[in-house]
Amino acid sequence: MLASGFTAATVSKWLFFGTIASSILVSITDTKYLFHIQLVPHLWRYKQFWRLLMWQSCYNNSGELLFGVMTLYNLRIVERLWGSRKFASFLTAILFPTLFIPPMLLTLLRPISFSTLNVLPAGPTPLIFALLAQYHATIPTVYKYRLLLSSSSTDALTLSDKSLVYLLAAQLALSSLPGSLISAAAGWIVGVAWRRDLGPELWTTWRLPACITGGKQGRAGDFEQLRRRLEGEGRSTGTERDEDQGETTLRGSGRGS
Repeated sequence: MLASGFTAATVSKWLFFGTIASSILVSITDTKYLFHIQLVPHLWRYKQFWRLLMWQSCYNNSGELLFGVMTLYNLRIVERLWGSRKFASFLTAILFPTLFIPPMLLTLLRPISFSTLNVLPAGPTPLIFALLAQYHATIPTVYKYRLLLSSSSTDALTLSDKSLVYLLAAQLALSSLPGSLISAAAGWIVGVAWRRDLGPELWTTWRLPACITGGKQGRAGDFEQLRRRLEGEGRSTGTERDEDQGETTLRGSGRGS
């Protein structure tokens, strides 16, 4: 898990660059208006139900895109922990719930808000927050630190190495209120439901064929993926050690001369 970039995180890499490419493409082709959802008139008046399948394909503005892909990049550690097969299976399993639950939630809340809630912004925000729920549950905190708010040592804010990820996700959830917050809440609910086995058993136990993610079937394939991840971390750690030893040797030579 110490490896940098997208080492042992192939699915995360495709999701990261796919989100960027699709967002740039719709901006260049000036087709942004096709991807967000308005209950009125898109669904209720014009019956454009195809939008329910497309609205998570891209982001419509640069701010949401920036915070979305930065959050995705930090969540790649979940794929390294699970392996690409389980990670891709999870994304596939939650795809349809995250596509349809936010519009349903918006429909239920619209009468309460006196018809002010009407828009869901485009983008895979529900998918990201479902993944964030897994990050919150499975990735332990490595270290904590205190941020002093005044000269008094008692006025301090305790943060951890995971705080930056939550900060990026919060900015994404608040970027296009109130629709973005509804999308984020729906995604988190779906992620927690999957985590706690609140749906059908097949929903949480089903796995994609290993050949789709480039792995091998059975326990042998799982051990092979684990071996590759450990080798990648070992190479990165070994490189750092070699650099430290080289610096030590140079210092010793300098003292001897």
